[in-house]
Amino acid sequence: MELKFINAESFDTNLKCSIHKNGKLGFSSSAINKLKIDKNKSVKFAQDEDEKANGNLYIVIQNSITEDAFKINKAGDYYYMNTKAMFDELGYDYRNKTIIFDIVKTEEKHNELPIYKLIKREVKSRK
Repeated sequence: MELKFINAESFDTNLKCSIHKNGKLGFSSSAINKLKIDKNKSVKFAQDEDEKANGNLYIVIQNSITEDAFKINKAGDYYYMNTKAMFDELGYDYRNKTIIFDIVKTEEKHNELPIYKLIKREVKSRK
């Protein structure tokens, strides 16, 4: 018998980010740790032209702050981006629904940086 043990570290907890009622995109603590998010980085967003209807997005986390990307801000232990204008233009109803994205690493790269897919989930807000 030849046993191959499974490493628990290779199975990440669900990495998530969510749109808050003010339009800011915030990251879960597990996403912050796994993606090495900090205030000296920025994020570029993209859409797959063939999948616009499903609301999924793609991101690249850049190791510096650039003009064509969203700067990552920090408040306490919380990291977020000012994405309100983008989500308004893209038609996300974050005021009436809770919008969560599951973050999944893709096999693709952009300028040698990994591309992550943000898989959109909506939950009706309780009022």
